[in-house]
Formats: sequence, C-alpha cells, structure tokens
Amino acid sequence: MFTGLIEEVGRVKKIESIEMDIRLCIEARESFLEGVALGESIAVSGVCLTVTDVSSSFFWADVSVETLKTTTIGFWQIGSEINLERSLTPESRMGGHIVTGHIDGVGELVERDEEGRSWRFLFRVPLELSRYVARKGSICIDGTSLTVNSVIDSNFEVNIIPKTMDCTIFSNYIKGSMVNLEVDLIARYLERLSSDG
Repeated sequence: MFTGLIEEVGRVKKIESIEMDIRLCIEARESFLEGVALGESIAVSGVCLTVTDVSSSFFWADVSVETLKTTTIGFWQIGSEINLERSLTPESRMGGHIVTGHIDGVGELVERDEEGRSWRFLFRVPLELSRYVARKGSICIDGTSLTVNSVIDSNFEVNIIPKTMDCTIFSNYIKGSMVNLEVDLIARYLERLSSDG
C-alpha cells in the first residue's frame, strides 16, 4: 500500500527485454534506497513493482506482459523520469489516500494552463473508468495522490501547486502525455457491493 505522496524522482537507467517481459533498472538517490530490501514493493510512477536487485544508486524490477499492457511503462526510454514512493510501514503517516499501485488504465493530458502560482491539468480518462472519478474525490496520476476539481464527461481536472510541480514529474507533461491512472479504491469497492445487491 502507498499514500500517493511522491518521495523521489528517479530515472530509467536500463531496459532489458526478456522474452515478452522487460527488466527495468531505476536510478535513485542513496537516501531513498537506504534500507530497501529484495522483494520490497516500490510505486514506480504509480505502478507497484517488486525489487529484484538493489544497490546504493539503483534498483531492478521485473515488468510482466500484463503490466506492459495496462500502463505507460512500454513508452519509457532510458533517461525517462519517474515518480517513486516506497510502501507504507505501520509507522507511516497517511497524508494522501489509499493507493494500491495496481493501475486501472492510461489517461491522456488534454490541456495544461497556468493559474496564478498553480497549474490546471485536464486529463481524459478511459470511458470505462470515468464512473469512478468524482468531483472532490481522489485519483492517483503516475503515483501522485490528487483531488479531482471537476469532471466533464470523460475528462477531469486537477490543480497542481508549486510544491507538487517541484517534487514530481508533472513539469514534464505536455499535451498528449500519457499517464498511469489508479481510481479511488473505495469507489471500486462501493460499485462491487452495490452490484452484488
């Protein structure tokens, strides 16, 4: 489990193809990687990946065919920046919202505008996920926990403050950028409960 509060911006160091899967090598600061153990989960731009090897400056993770189909990882290149968050511990503060790292789909940036000291981002969400996105509800974009400001059909808007711009990869997004989306866990469970009637 994660909070959606980004701890580090890492960088793709290597990509290795193995049959239909890939292995990713991600660079990060020593302070972020300190204490990371083999088998630990790290949210990599919102995707929960398992650490298969680790050093003081990078870690490796395997990416399955299923994960490649449902995330933006297939678009990443050597040098791509990604958001990183280590998993929750019993002592962690819950500052964002409950994030599983299980991506629901890929969204697209439709519009980006500066408003005062903040930025307004309008994303298009896949139609099958739009019912889970609610005004003032939570959404996770590339691992970042955000509040939805408004919803218009299959589009939703979020506001990004300067701190979030500085600590995440949001400053890299341009119109047409593809992002990993995880909808609110509670919305998914509520739908399941109501459909079981």
